[in-house]
Formats: sequence, structure tokens, C-alpha cells
Amino acid sequence: MDNLVALIPLFPLIAAAIIGIGHLLGLLNGEASETVTAAIASWAITLSCLLALILLGADLLGKNTGSFGIGQWLASGTLNIQVNFITTGFSVKLAVLFSILLFIIIRFSINYMHREAGFHRFVFILSLFAAAMMVLVLSNNAVGTFIGWEIAGLSSYLLIAYAYNRPVAASNATRVFVTNRIGDAGFMLGIGLSYAWTHSLDWSKINAFSAQLSSGQASAVAFCFAVAAFAKSAQIPFSPWLARAAEGPTPSSAGFYGAIMVHSGVYLMLVLQPILERAPLIMILVAIVGLLTAVYGFFVGLTQTDVKSSLLFSTTSQLGLMFMECGLGLWQLASWHLCAHAIVRGYQVLTAPSLMHYIRGNPIKPFPSKIANLRWAYTASLQRLWMDQITDWFLVKPVCRLARDLAYFDDHVVDRAMGIPIPAMHTISSLAQLEKQKIDGKLESQDDGFARGSGLVGKLAHRVAAALYWFEDRLVIRGIGKDMINYGRRLGYATNKIEQLLLQPGYLALFVAIILLVAL
Repeated sequence: MDNLVALIPLFPLIAAAIIGIGHLLGLLNGEASETVTAAIASWAITLSCLLALILLGADLLGKNTGSFGIGQWLASGTLNIQVNFITTGFSVKLAVLFSILLFIIIRFSINYMHREAGFHRFVFILSLFAAAMMVLVLSNNAVGTFIGWEIAGLSSYLLIAYAYNRPVAASNATRVFVTNRIGDAGFMLGIGLSYAWTHSLDWSKINAFSAQLSSGQASAVAFCFAVAAFAKSAQIPFSPWLARAAEGPTPSSAGFYGAIMVHSGVYLMLVLQPILERAPLIMILVAIVGLLTAVYGFFVGLTQTDVKSSLLFSTTSQLGLMFMECGLGLWQLASWHLCAHAIVRGYQVLTAPSLMHYIRGNPIKPFPSKIANLRWAYTASLQRLWMDQITDWFLVKPVCRLARDLAYFDDHVVDRAMGIPIPAMHTISSLAQLEKQKIDGKLESQDDGFARGSGLVGKLAHRVAAALYWFEDRLVIRGIGKDMINYGRRLGYATNKIEQLLLQPGYLALFVAIILLVAL
């Protein structure tokens, strides 16, 4: 029965391909084709759900071997990446739960998004998201999990920006996408360290080899994956992105911050249990971050006035509790908490549009007077503890400054070291403008293709000629003495500027962190 696992993510992927190609070719377009699109997506997720249930039944009966491999995806030297899936344990149970929830969300979306201009686009992305989550949960190696991780993140970006003509939707989606890229960097670094020290990318082998890792190695691997989990599950300091994810339609919100994707970070922590147990300092960090996130979600949620914001900050608080449970070693409780929260929160988000009917005759409980009279606490909660501003100061602005420094270094050091001649670049620009004018019909066509090659050999000859021109112009024609003095003066200015940059607190902290990481 192990071979059924490959079909679970395959059916939603095929459905997404059919809907996407059909919509691109104009075969599935408008209200008349909604029935066909809905049927394709519904049948695909239904088959995926049934196969997951059959796989779970076989697992409970002891018929599964634990993993199933399709074949080799990449081999280079000692690197060998297999396409394999997990067929036993918590991953299968979570795949069943997520497939059932995805079936409910897709069926809900068919009526909710009826006659919407982007109906086919929405169902296509939702089917792609379903396939990505099945790959994320069932993959038996870090690369497969990362592929599902990335596709799910891309799907969330596209659905948050569903109303892309609205600046707020596009801005929020971009902010969510960029924030999660920080976690992706940690995930990729964790994959690299895992392979360097365990010589494998399979989760089972990485966990089995964890006993042979030193405390520093286990801490480094665990910290990298913990950063990825913090970003994906909106833990401090990445919590603000979850508030922006509410911009998408209600069904997509149920898939992202309600029932499914935000639990990916908790799932990653559960998968890496043996690694985390070898890194007690990282477990303490996970517990502290989870506790702070739980307090943050509860405190900010007290002043929210709309149902979506209330639910998302409640989700933030519950995710923080799950991370705290993982940090305290309560793995079984964290797994049960994950499943229960996914069910309850998915139901609450999907029923949010009809909340006004449910609360009739059931007024909101009054606020405790001791807390209500604290105006400073009310202001802090209303401003969401200024987490967006703190994140901008702590993460966004340093990255922007680093980008400017790297751009300056590239323009004034790398380009000059590579010998790119500025006069030649101006000549190329002039030729490009000349070609554009010819295309626009402003100049008559002339045969001036001489000395302009095409293809690899032509471009190579052009680069060599440009380098020789630079050498002749700078070092021969202008004279070696004067030019060398100017270069020496520029080098001194550049060295002084680099020294000033390195003495800034941000760069000093970066170098200290790199030294500690290498030492561990």
C-alpha cells in the first residue's frame, strides 16, 4: 500500500495543471465554465483524501513499510537526492486531516467565489496549494519538504494578492512573501549543514544520525530550522505578517492562517524532535519565543474589532503555545494541539461571514475593569505593540543598508576590478539607442553590423576587446605614473570607507554571530 502515497499530491497537481492550462488557452473562462473547473478541483481533492484515508488504514494495520521511493532526482558526487515519501506515523495522520480540511475549503470556495471574475484563477491556485501541502507533509527528505514549503508560500502570496488591483492587497502580499523568505534562508542553511554533517537529506537518516552530532552541530542545525519555523508560523519577530494575510478571500484565509499552512512550522519542529533534543539551548529558545508570541497574540487580540483580526491573533497565540510545548519537550501534546487547533480554527474562519447571525442574543463579555482603565495598555494593544515598526527597524532597514553597501561595492570595486571600461559601456548604450531608433523607423536601416558579433564567440571577442581597450586607455595612453597615483588615492578612500562600515554596530554584531556559528 506504500505506493499510494505518491498519488496523494499528484491528483491536486494534475487538477491545477488542467485548470491553469485551460484558463490560459481560454477553454475555461467565465461563469459558463465554473462547473467544469469546480468538478475538476473537487474530484481531485476527493481522490487525494480517499487515498490518504486508505494509506492511514494500511498504516494502522501494519501494512506499510515506513517509506516509499519513486526514484532518483539528483546525483552529483556524494550528493544523492531521492524522491521518497513517508507512509507511517504522524505525517500520514496529518495528511489525512489536511486533505479533509482542503476538501471542505474547496467545496466552500465553489459557492463563495461563484461569479467572481477570478474564480478559475482562485481554484487553480488553491489546487496548487493543496498539492504543495501534501508534498510538504509527506516528503521523507528535506529537499522535498522545502519544495512544498516554497510552493505553498508562493500560493499564499498569489491568493493574498487576489485583488491585485488594490494597492493594499498587493503591498500586504509582498510584505508576507518577503518576510517568509528570511525563514527560507534558514531552511536552506539547515539543509546545507545537515548534509555536511550527516551526509544525507532524508529526515529519517538525519534524525538517526543526530546522536553522533556534537552539541554545537546539533544546535546549529536546529537553530537554522527553528528560524524557518518561526517565520512560517508567525512567531516573534515575524508575527506581523499574519495580520496582513487576512487580505485574501475567506476560503484562502482558512487555508493559510486558519487551518493548514501556519502549522507548517510546528510540524517541522515535530519532525526534528531528535535534533532538537540534542540542542537544549535551542529548545529553551523555542519555548521562550513561543511564550512571548502567545502573550503577544493574547494582548493584541483584546482590542481587535473585526472577526478576522480577532481570529488571526488568536491563531498567533495558539501557535505560540504549540512552540512552547515543543520547547518544553511535550511533543505528544503539541501534535494533538496542532490537530485540534486546525479543526476548530478552520471551522471558525469558514463561518466568520455568518458570525452576526450566531452572536444574536449572545453579547460579548465585558472587559475586566482593572485592564480597561489602563490607557497605556490599551494604546499599546491598539498599536499591536508597534511590532511592525520594530520589525522595520530591526530587519528591513539593516537589509536595505546592506543592499546599498553591496551595490556601492559592486559598482566601485567589483566592476573596476573586473576591468569594465566605462567608455565602452557608453558606446554599447549608444548602439542600443541607435538600434531602437531604427526599429521605431526614425533612422534608415544601414548595414553597420561590422565589428558586432553574436553568439558565444562574438560576445567573448567583444569582452576581450573591451578589456584590452581599458588596459590601453588607462595604463598606456594616460601614463602609468599619474594613473597609478589616482588608483592609490581611490584605494585609500575605499579602504577608509570599508573600515568605517565595518565599525558600525550592525556589522560588528554580524561578524560576532558568524564567529560564534563557526565556533559552535
